[in-house]
Amino acid sequence: MKKVNLAVVGATGMVGRTFLKVLEERDFPFDQLYVFASAKSAGEKVTCKGIEYTVQELTEASFDGDIDIALFSAGGDISKKFAPIAASKGVIVVDNSSAWRMDQNVPLVVPEVNPQDIAWNKGIIANPNCSTIQAVVALKPLHDKYGIKRIIYSTYQSVSGTGVKGVQDLEEGLSGNDLLLAYPHPIAHNCLPHIDVFLENGYTKEEMKMIEETKKILGDYNLKITATTVRVPVFNSHSESINLELEKPFEVNDVRELLKNSPGIVLQDDPSANVYPLARSAAGTDDVYVGRIRRDESTENGLNMWVVADNIRKGAATNAIQVAELVAQSL
Repeated sequence: MKKVNLAVVGATGMVGRTFLKVLEERDFPFDQLYVFASAKSAGEKVTCKGIEYTVQELTEASFDGDIDIALFSAGGDISKKFAPIAASKGVIVVDNSSAWRMDQNVPLVVPEVNPQDIAWNKGIIANPNCSTIQAVVALKPLHDKYGIKRIIYSTYQSVSGTGVKGVQDLEEGLSGNDLLLAYPHPIAHNCLPHIDVFLENGYTKEEMKMIEETKKILGDYNLKITATTVRVPVFNSHSESINLELEKPFEVNDVRELLKNSPGIVLQDDPSANVYPLARSAAGTDDVYVGRIRRDESTENGLNMWVVADNIRKGAATNAIQVAELVAQSL
């Protein structure tokens, strides 16, 4: 990879700060680094690879220079306005918001699953929803070998997925002070079957994101998928129960071996020793952890598994940087 000039948009947010941390950990080969945020955050200092950077206000002129790649995590409205501006000036944008994910002209990429889709980008590449990313890493090898007919998602998603306000709600709630900054009900000692807004069909936007994004990433719009997404009082890492109906017969041990040897996956599946993926263990790491693999005896070719990953890292920052690494290789 040659060194590139890199921008981080939304550098002071939770994902933006994790961008900087992961860039440092992976020793991403940038020459110049530009950090942008809102006018409110302009002037703040952030650090990457031991160098302190001053946050600049994001404006329409921010991409007039020599930026090659821009990592966006500043919300959908910002991405809708500024990503096309950046792309028009030759910048390749990797966007972490929901703004471009379902645009048919924008690739939606998880590097372990569909890296080839990067090739047809027109200046914007979308980073999928956090809960979708970890799911499709586990689903891809199964779909390739056995074919998937139907997916039932049940998720247990941490408050960091809502950002700083979600974390504050849980911290304060555990101290007996229900702030309700992020949620309509207390999250401490509670589970909320309500992530994002409710739609006319009774599903939440988060649930429909998982359904539609899975189809796009796997390139199979015939998949039958349903989802229930739940916010739980956990600070970091999303956990998912995934129930599958496969096209072909399988042996459970073969499934374990397949997943064990698939990119990005760590198999943790020894119930006799109480070994299975845990949110606490996944926090701060970049892998997708899979366990509780067992046959669903209620249906033909049915399979259950438990999938856990850090939603801020693999579910957002790390996945975007993995995409940027592939882009940099092609420049």
